[in-house]
Amino acid sequence: MSKFTKIIEILCIIIVAGAVIFLVLHYRKAPEATEQPIATALYSCNGNKIITAEYYQGDSPKAVEGQPPVPTGSVKLAFGDKNMTLAQTISADGARYANTDESFVFWSKGNGAMVLENGEEKNYKGCIIVSDDYALPQIYSNGARGFSIRLPGAFAVDESYKYTELGPAKNISGVKFTIPLDMATGTNLGSDSYISVEQIPQSILLNKECAASFFVDPETPVSKFTDNGTDYSVASSTGAGAGNRYEEMVYALPWSNPCTAIRYFIHTSVFSNYPAGTVKEFNPQNLVSTFDILRRTLILAQ
Repeated sequence: MSKFTKIIEILCIIIVAGAVIFLVLHYRKAPEATEQPIATALYSCNGNKIITAEYYQGDSPKAVEGQPPVPTGSVKLAFGDKNMTLAQTISADGARYANTDESFVFWSKGNGAMVLENGEEKNYKGCIIVSDDYALPQIYSNGARGFSIRLPGAFAVDESYKYTELGPAKNISGVKFTIPLDMATGTNLGSDSYISVEQIPQSILLNKECAASFFVDPETPVSKFTDNGTDYSVASSTGAGAGNRYEEMVYALPWSNPCTAIRYFIHTSVFSNYPAGTVKEFNPQNLVSTFDILRRTLILAQ
C-alpha cells in the first residue's frame, strides 16, 4: 500500500469518526432534571408582598436512635428581587426552613407561613397561600382575618363591612367586595351587589360547629353541599320590596375557626318597571356563576 493510500485511509477514518461524534452530540437528548419540586405555592403577605415557594423532598432521613430524624428537604424562595434556598430543619409543628446561621427562617403551617429575620417578623407578615386561578388577577389577602381570595379586578374592597340584617346584637363583621359599576350599568342589576367573607368567633358560638344558620334568619332552611371537594353548610333566602328583589346565599365552612362564610348579595330591580329599551335585563344566575368562581378561590390560613 502506497503512502498516499494510507493517508487517504486515515483521512477517511477521521472523517467518519468526526461524523459519528457530531451525530451523537447533535441528536442525543438533553439530560432530564433529576430534582422536581413536590409542591409550589404562591403566598400573599401584608402590604401586597408576594413570595413564591418551591418545596423539595430530599433523601430519606437517616434514623438515629434516641433522636428525631433530621429532615433533608428544602425550599426555594423568590420574593422581591431576592432568591434563596433554605434547608429544612426539625420542627414540631409545620415545616420549618432556615439558612445556616438561622438568621432567615421560613416556617409554613397549614396554608399560612411565617418569615423570621433575625428572630423577628419584619418585612413579611400575615402570609397566606393564594389560589392558582391566574385568570383572576386581583389578589386580596388579610393576615389578621387569615384568608385570601382572588377577584376579576375592579371590585371595591370594604374592610369595615358589617352585616347588620340580623339585628344590632348579631352584627357580623367581615370584608365586602362590591361589583364593579360597569357590571351593573345599563341593566336592572343593583350596583350594591356584592360577595363578602364574614367571620364569627368560636367564643360566640360556644364551640358549636360552624354553620350557615349563624349567618341568616333562624327560620331559613340549611343544607349541606360539596363543591370541588370542599364541604359547605348552605342557606339561601329571597326578599322583595318597592320594586326590588334581593337574593342572598351563604356558604359556611363547617371546620373553620373562626366560623367563616361567604355571602352572595344580589340586588335587582323589577325589569318591567323600566321604560321599554332603556335597560337590559340582567340574569342573576350569571352573577351567581361569577361568585361561585370567586368562592372557590377562598383559602383560609388554618
